[in-house]
Amino acid sequence: MRYYLLLILMACTVGLKAQTDSLPLARVIGGNITDFIVDNLGNVLLVGSEGQLKKLNAKGDSVAVFNDVRRYGKLYSMDVSNPLKVLLFYKDFGTIVVLDRFLNIRNTIDVRQLNIMQAKAIGQSFDNGIWIYDELDGKLKRIDDNGKIVSESNDFRRVFDEPPSPEFIMDADRLVYLYDPNKGLFVMDYYSNLRNKVALLEWTDVQVIGKRVLGRKGTTLYSYEPGTLSLQEQSLPSTLKTVVKTHIERDQLFCLKNGTLFIYSLSNQ
Repeated sequence: MRYYLLLILMACTVGLKAQTDSLPLARVIGGNITDFIVDNLGNVLLVGSEGQLKKLNAKGDSVAVFNDVRRYGKLYSMDVSNPLKVLLFYKDFGTIVVLDRFLNIRNTIDVRQLNIMQAKAIGQSFDNGIWIYDELDGKLKRIDDNGKIVSESNDFRRVFDEPPSPEFIMDADRLVYLYDPNKGLFVMDYYSNLRNKVALLEWTDVQVIGKRVLGRKGTTLYSYEPGTLSLQEQSLPSTLKTVVKTHIERDQLFCLKNGTLFIYSLSNQ
Protein backbone atom coordinates (compact mmCIF):
# COMPACT_ATOMS: atom_id res chain seq x y z
CA MET A 1 0.00 0.00 0.00
CA ARG A 2 2.75 2.45 0.95
CA TYR A 3 4.59 1.65 -2.28
CA TYR A 4 1.44 2.31 -4.26
CA LEU A 5 0.90 5.64 -2.55
CA LEU A 6 4.49 6.57 -3.11
CA LEU A 7 4.15 5.91 -6.80
CA ILE A 8 1.13 8.15 -6.86
CA LEU A 9 3.13 10.91 -5.24
CA MET A 10 6.30 10.47 -7.21
CA ALA A 11 5.56 8.97 -10.58
CA CYS A 12 4.05 11.89 -12.42
CA THR A 13 6.27 14.92 -12.41
CA VAL A 14 4.21 17.02 -14.76
CA GLY A 15 0.68 15.81 -15.01
CA LEU A 16 -0.08 15.89 -11.31
CA LYS A 17 1.42 19.27 -10.58
CA ALA A 18 -1.92 20.95 -10.23
CA GLN A 19 -3.10 18.18 -7.93
CA THR A 20 -0.03 18.22 -5.68
CA ASP A 21 -0.42 21.98 -5.36
CA SER A 22 -3.69 21.19 -3.66
CA LEU A 23 -2.85 18.20 -1.49
CA PRO A 24 -5.66 17.78 1.04
CA LEU A 25 -4.57 18.96 4.46
CA ALA A 26 -5.61 16.30 6.97
CA ARG A 27 -4.30 17.75 10.22
CA VAL A 28 -2.14 20.50 11.71
CA ILE A 29 -0.12 20.12 14.92
CA GLY A 30 1.26 23.29 16.48
CA GLY A 31 3.43 23.85 19.54
CA ASN A 32 6.87 25.18 18.54
CA ILE A 33 7.99 21.84 17.14
CA THR A 34 11.69 21.56 16.31
CA ASP A 35 11.82 17.96 15.10
CA PHE A 36 9.58 14.96 14.58
CA ILE A 37 9.51 11.37 13.45
CA VAL A 38 6.72 8.93 12.57
CA ASP A 39 6.68 5.18 13.15
CA ASN A 40 5.04 2.59 10.93
CA LEU A 41 1.95 2.50 13.17
CA GLY A 42 1.30 6.17 12.53
CA ASN A 43 2.46 7.36 15.96
CA VAL A 44 4.08 10.80 15.78
CA LEU A 45 6.95 11.77 18.09
CA LEU A 46 7.41 15.50 18.47
CA VAL A 47 10.36 17.39 19.93
CA GLY A 48 9.33 20.78 21.30
CA SER A 49 11.46 23.89 21.70
CA GLU A 50 11.45 23.29 25.47
CA GLY A 51 13.15 19.93 24.99
CA GLN A 52 10.13 17.71 25.61
CA LEU A 53 9.48 14.60 23.56
CA LYS A 54 5.77 13.92 23.12
CA LYS A 55 4.15 10.93 21.48
CA LEU A 56 0.80 11.20 19.71
CA ASN A 57 -1.05 8.15 18.47
CA ALA A 58 -2.40 7.90 14.94
CA LYS A 59 -5.58 9.69 16.05
CA GLY A 60 -3.61 12.61 17.42
CA ASP A 61 -4.11 11.80 21.10
CA SER A 62 -1.19 12.39 23.46
CA VAL A 63 -0.13 9.01 24.85
CA ALA A 64 3.33 9.56 26.37
CA VAL A 65 5.86 12.25 27.28
CA PHE A 66 9.61 12.19 27.88
CA ASN A 67 10.88 15.33 29.62
CA ASP A 68 14.58 14.59 29.73
CA VAL A 69 15.53 15.08 26.09
CA ARG A 70 18.38 17.50 26.78
CA ARG A 71 20.05 15.54 29.56
CA TYR A 72 22.77 14.26 27.23
CA GLY A 73 23.15 17.38 25.14
CA LYS A 74 21.71 18.07 21.73
CA LEU A 75 19.58 15.30 20.29
CA TYR A 76 21.16 14.26 16.97
CA SER A 77 18.70 11.68 15.68
CA MET A 78 15.73 9.47 16.52
CA ASP A 79 14.98 5.99 15.24
CA VAL A 80 11.53 4.41 15.51
CA SER A 81 11.98 1.57 13.01
CA ASN A 82 10.69 -0.62 15.82
CA PRO A 83 7.67 1.22 17.30
CA LEU A 84 8.19 -0.61 20.59
CA LYS A 85 11.76 0.63 20.95
CA VAL A 86 12.69 4.28 20.45
CA LEU A 87 16.36 5.17 19.99
CA LEU A 88 17.60 8.66 20.86
CA PHE A 89 21.16 9.34 19.69
CA TYR A 90 23.32 12.04 21.27
CA LYS A 91 26.36 12.13 19.01
CA ASP A 92 28.33 14.73 20.95
CA PHE A 93 28.34 12.54 24.07
CA GLY A 94 28.38 9.17 22.32
CA THR A 95 25.20 8.17 24.11
CA ILE A 96 22.16 6.19 23.01
CA VAL A 97 19.03 6.36 25.15
CA VAL A 98 16.62 3.47 24.58
CA LEU A 99 12.96 4.17 25.37
CA ASP A 100 10.00 1.81 25.42
CA ARG A 101 6.74 2.56 23.64
CA PHE A 102 5.57 4.60 26.62
CA LEU A 103 8.80 6.66 26.45
CA ASN A 104 10.16 5.18 29.66
CA ILE A 105 13.94 4.70 29.71
CA ARG A 106 14.88 1.04 29.13
CA ASN A 107 18.59 1.49 28.80
CA THR A 108 21.31 4.09 28.37
CA ILE A 109 24.37 3.09 26.35
CA ASP A 110 27.60 5.08 26.49
CA VAL A 111 29.30 3.80 23.35
CA ARG A 112 32.62 5.33 24.44
CA GLN A 113 32.78 2.54 27.02
CA LEU A 114 32.80 0.17 24.03
CA ASN A 115 35.83 2.05 22.66
CA ILE A 116 33.66 3.64 20.02
CA MET A 117 35.00 7.15 20.35
CA GLN A 118 33.49 8.72 17.22
CA ALA A 119 30.04 7.28 16.65
CA LYS A 120 28.80 9.01 13.52
CA ALA A 121 25.35 7.48 13.03
CA ILE A 122 23.16 4.73 14.44
CA GLY A 123 20.16 2.68 13.38
CA GLN A 124 18.03 -0.23 14.58
CA SER A 125 19.36 -3.60 13.44
CA PHE A 126 17.43 -6.65 12.25
CA ASP A 127 17.97 -8.52 15.54
CA ASN A 128 16.68 -5.77 17.83
CA GLY A 129 20.21 -4.47 18.32
CA ILE A 130 21.82 -1.30 17.01
CA TRP A 131 24.08 -0.52 14.05
CA ILE A 132 26.77 2.06 14.81
CA TYR A 133 29.20 3.60 12.36
CA ASP A 134 32.51 4.15 14.17
CA GLU A 135 34.24 6.83 12.16
CA LEU A 136 37.50 6.61 14.07
CA ASP A 137 37.87 2.91 13.22
CA GLY A 138 36.13 3.26 9.84
CA LYS A 139 33.90 0.30 10.74
CA LEU A 140 30.22 -0.51 10.87
CA LYS A 141 29.56 -2.22 14.19
CA ARG A 142 26.52 -3.95 15.63
CA ILE A 143 25.71 -4.11 19.32
CA ASP A 144 23.08 -6.22 21.01
CA ASP A 145 20.25 -5.04 23.23
CA ASN A 146 22.58 -5.04 26.22
CA GLY A 147 25.15 -2.82 24.56
CA LYS A 148 27.71 -5.51 23.72
CA ILE A 149 29.49 -5.47 20.34
CA VAL A 150 28.49 -8.62 18.43
CA SER A 151 29.93 -7.90 14.98
CA GLU A 152 31.98 -5.40 13.04
CA SER A 153 32.97 -4.84 9.43
CA ASN A 154 36.40 -4.56 7.92
CA ASP A 155 37.96 -1.12 7.97
CA PHE A 156 36.10 0.76 5.22
CA ARG A 157 39.20 2.87 4.60
CA ARG A 158 40.87 -0.28 3.31
CA VAL A 159 37.81 -1.36 1.35
CA PHE A 160 36.77 1.87 -0.37
CA ASP A 161 38.81 4.54 -2.12
CA GLU A 162 36.36 6.99 -0.61
CA PRO A 163 34.76 5.44 2.46
CA PRO A 164 31.36 6.74 3.55
CA SER A 165 30.84 9.01 6.51
CA PRO A 166 27.15 8.22 6.95
CA GLU A 167 24.61 10.46 8.58
CA PHE A 168 21.86 7.88 8.21
CA ILE A 169 21.72 4.11 8.79
CA MET A 170 18.66 2.00 8.04
CA ASP A 171 18.21 -1.76 8.21
CA ALA A 172 15.50 -2.87 5.80
CA ASP A 173 14.68 -5.95 3.75
CA ARG A 174 17.86 -7.73 4.90
CA LEU A 175 20.07 -4.88 3.74
CA VAL A 176 21.83 -2.02 5.49
CA TYR A 177 21.57 1.44 3.95
CA LEU A 178 24.22 4.03 4.75
CA TYR A 179 23.74 7.54 3.44
CA ASP A 180 26.50 10.14 3.18
CA PRO A 181 25.27 13.39 1.60
CA ASN A 182 28.72 14.00 0.09
CA LYS A 183 29.40 10.48 -1.24
CA GLY A 184 25.97 9.06 -1.77
CA LEU A 185 24.12 5.90 -0.91
CA PHE A 186 25.90 2.67 0.09
CA VAL A 187 23.79 -0.48 0.28
CA MET A 188 25.36 -3.48 2.03
CA ASP A 189 24.42 -6.93 3.17
CA TYR A 190 24.73 -8.01 6.80
CA TYR A 191 28.35 -9.03 6.17
CA SER A 192 29.22 -5.52 4.94
CA ASN A 193 29.60 -6.62 1.34
CA LEU A 194 28.72 -3.72 -0.94
CA ARG A 195 25.60 -4.43 -3.01
CA ASN A 196 25.08 -1.03 -4.50
CA LYS A 197 26.58 2.46 -4.49
CA VAL A 198 24.87 5.44 -6.05
CA ALA A 199 25.89 9.09 -6.12
CA LEU A 200 22.66 10.48 -4.71
CA LEU A 201 24.15 13.61 -3.22
CA GLU A 202 22.95 16.30 -0.84
CA TRP A 203 19.73 14.58 0.15
CA THR A 204 18.04 15.18 3.47
CA ASP A 205 15.16 13.41 5.21
CA VAL A 206 16.32 10.04 3.91
CA GLN A 207 13.94 7.09 4.39
CA VAL A 208 13.74 3.51 3.20
CA ILE A 209 10.30 2.12 2.42
CA GLY A 210 10.32 -1.40 1.07
CA LYS A 211 13.02 -1.45 -1.60
CA ARG A 212 12.84 2.27 -2.33
CA VAL A 213 14.92 5.06 -0.87
CA LEU A 214 13.27 8.43 -0.41
CA GLY A 215 14.89 11.77 0.18
CA ARG A 216 14.55 15.49 -0.32
CA LYS A 217 16.84 17.97 -1.98
CA GLY A 218 15.61 21.48 -1.42
CA THR A 219 12.04 21.59 -2.62
CA THR A 220 12.12 18.33 -4.56
CA LEU A 221 11.27 14.87 -3.24
CA TYR A 222 13.12 11.90 -4.75
CA SER A 223 12.49 8.19 -4.86
CA TYR A 224 15.10 5.67 -5.98
CA GLU A 225 15.16 1.89 -6.19
CA PRO A 226 18.75 0.60 -5.77
CA GLY A 227 20.01 -1.59 -8.59
CA THR A 228 17.74 0.07 -11.14
CA LEU A 229 17.62 3.29 -13.15
CA SER A 230 14.37 4.18 -11.45
CA LEU A 231 14.92 7.66 -10.02
CA GLN A 232 11.75 9.66 -9.71
CA GLU A 233 11.21 13.18 -8.51
CA GLN A 234 8.34 15.37 -7.44
CA SER A 235 8.36 19.05 -6.56
CA LEU A 236 6.77 20.00 -3.28
CA PRO A 237 3.56 21.99 -3.44
CA SER A 238 4.21 25.73 -3.62
CA THR A 239 2.82 26.18 -0.09
CA LEU A 240 5.68 24.04 1.29
CA LYS A 241 8.69 25.79 -0.22
CA THR A 242 10.04 26.68 3.24
CA VAL A 243 9.60 23.24 4.76
CA VAL A 244 12.48 22.10 6.97
CA LYS A 245 11.68 18.38 7.20
CA THR A 246 9.43 15.93 5.38
CA HIS A 247 8.44 12.33 6.02
CA ILE A 248 6.14 9.92 4.23
CA GLU A 249 4.41 7.26 6.30
CA ARG A 250 1.39 5.12 5.62
CA ASP A 251 -0.88 7.31 3.48
CA GLN A 252 0.34 10.69 4.68
CA LEU A 253 2.97 13.32 3.92
CA PHE A 254 4.32 15.04 7.05
CA CYS A 255 5.90 18.47 6.63
CA LEU A 256 7.51 20.59 9.38
CA LYS A 257 7.35 24.29 8.66
CA ASN A 258 7.72 27.26 11.01
CA GLY A 259 7.40 25.09 14.12
CA THR A 260 4.16 23.52 12.93
CA LEU A 261 3.61 20.04 11.56
CA PHE A 262 1.33 19.88 8.52
CA ILE A 263 -0.05 16.45 7.63
CA TYR A 264 -1.36 15.90 4.12
CA SER A 265 -3.43 12.98 2.95
CA LEU A 266 -2.20 11.04 -0.08
CA SER A 267 -4.95 8.46 -0.12
CA ASN A 268 -7.21 10.33 -2.52
CA GLN A 269 -4.51 11.41 -4.98
